[in-house]
Order: sequence, then structure tokens, then C-alpha cells
Amino acid sequence: MKVKCPNCGAVHSLDSLLGNDGATELIQAVLEFDAAVGKLAVRYVGLFRPAKSRLTFSRAAKLLNELLPDIKTGQISRDGVICPAPPEAWIYGFQTALDARNAGRLKPPLKSHGYLYEIISKWQPQNGLPAAANRPQQEVLPAGKPSQTLTAAALQSAKKGAKP
Repeated sequence: MKVKCPNCGAVHSLDSLLGNDGATELIQAVLEFDAAVGKLAVRYVGLFRPAKSRLTFSRAAKLLNELLPDIKTGQISRDGVICPAPPEAWIYGFQTALDARNAGRLKPPLKSHGYLYEIISKWQPQNGLPAAANRPQQEVLPAGKPSQTLTAAALQSAKKGAKP
């Protein structure tokens, strides 16, 4: 059975993919996402592909796994501010980054997820309510705390005002 990557067009046999450790890691990472988020996440990871070489399966899996904890918790931390990040925010962020690349406003390869996180931190739900009523209250983390490496338990503790 042959499979074709919708992002880069590469064709591989399913047997060879499952026999490659990096490809297996990538497949496992993709299976952690819901379908709509995962499809765009794979396309977004293509923005990290070096201009003169290919993006390895292991690197793609690593990039997806860096995002997974924040996607699962439904929030991100940007510049010490905790922002809500439901699946709609991730879809918006991935699509906005891809659109920016297509319009020439973003020049790949990306080096970090900073651009994506900046987009998501400014995301507003589109259900017709004024922005102030729509956006959950943001909380500023104490100075000196890491911004994207907190565990879910530490984030909950930070919300309650306790030290992680």
C-alpha cells in the first residue's frame, strides 16, 4: 500500500513508513491530534522544512510533540500571559501562518513556534460577542517563570495563585 503526503507530495509504502522509527514517531504524534487540528498541524510543520533539504520524520514528530501539551491543555503562555487556546484557536493559528507564507509575509524555514504562539495569543472567538465579553480573563505569571514549559499541574497552580 502506498501513501502520499498531502504536504510535500512524497510517496512511501506503508510498510517502509512503519519500519522507520522517525516515521513511526510522526504517525504516533499525528494520531494524538483531532482530525481538523492534526491536518493543519502537519501542513504547519512543513514551514520548518529547510530550503535545500528535507524535513526528517523525527524532526516533524519533535515539532508536533512540542505543540501537543499546549493543545491538550487548551491554553498557551506568551510573554508571561496565559491565553486560552481551544481547537479553533489552533486551527486559526495554523491557517494564518500558512496564509502568511503563501502571501509572502512569512519566509520559511521557521526556527521556533513563536510566530504561531503570537497569532494564537491574539485570537478572538467569532461568535458575535464583543471581544471583552468573549475573551476569558488572562493571568500574568510571576516574573522569572518559564513561559512554555510549565506542566498542566503547574499551570493550574499558577491560576490559583500557588507556586508550582
